[in-house]
Amino acid sequence: MVLPFLWMLSSSFKDTLDVFDFPIQWIPDVIKFSNYTYIWEKANYPVLFGNTFKLTIVITVLQIVTCSLAAYAFSKLNFPERNKIFILYLATLMLPYQVVMIPQFSVISILGLTDNHWALILIQAFNPMGVFLMKQFFDKIPHELNEAARIDGLSEFGVYLRVIMPLSKSAIGTLVILTSVQIWNDFLAPLIYINSRELYTIQLGLRNLISEFTAEYGAIMAASVISIIPILVVFLIFQKFFEQSLASAAVKG
Repeated sequence: MVLPFLWMLSSSFKDTLDVFDFPIQWIPDVIKFSNYTYIWEKANYPVLFGNTFKLTIVITVLQIVTCSLAAYAFSKLNFPERNKIFILYLATLMLPYQVVMIPQFSVISILGLTDNHWALILIQAFNPMGVFLMKQFFDKIPHELNEAARIDGLSEFGVYLRVIMPLSKSAIGTLVILTSVQIWNDFLAPLIYINSRELYTIQLGLRNLISEFTAEYGAIMAASVISIIPILVVFLIFQKFFEQSLASAAVKG
């Protein structure tokens, strides 16, 4: 799995004509830094990076809030037909995006949010998989903690915020990794809803480096190298929480 990334890194310093040379020349004779200056100055990469970074941060935070609140309700609150509602909710995961794509676009158009980052934020602020992940973790927290917190005078929201969430760092870290990677690499949703170049994300910008007749593969590789750095940083920061979540699931199994 490391070889493709090494090839991408090597190709980012090559001329487009040399990218697909065989056998592969891992260290180019002439190192071409102009690919990086090209994407930074000509391809408007700072704007693409800023747009993607903003969307990733906002949507990730919203998913942590919405998914954890819904998971808390399904896990810790008693209300009629709770389990059946949860199963029906999870059933939406079986629907491919193509099924909801047109109705979703119609709603966004009616709201007047096309060609706007709010469209991407609205459709991705809630994630059934995130709710499932958080609920599975909340289920392992003893209900006695909730009861003790209520006896101490905490409200239901206080129990959620001051008892459950601090105990759920590994689940939150896992959700941050999964959501960040998904939003950062998302191509289809921005392609559908975004038209203005100043609102483009990195993935749309990479696609624009490929025209009908030519493709700046050296620049594409340079842009790809830069684009994976933030996600790599996020993974390294939250890696221990991700590993704790996996270990916890294995112990439960």
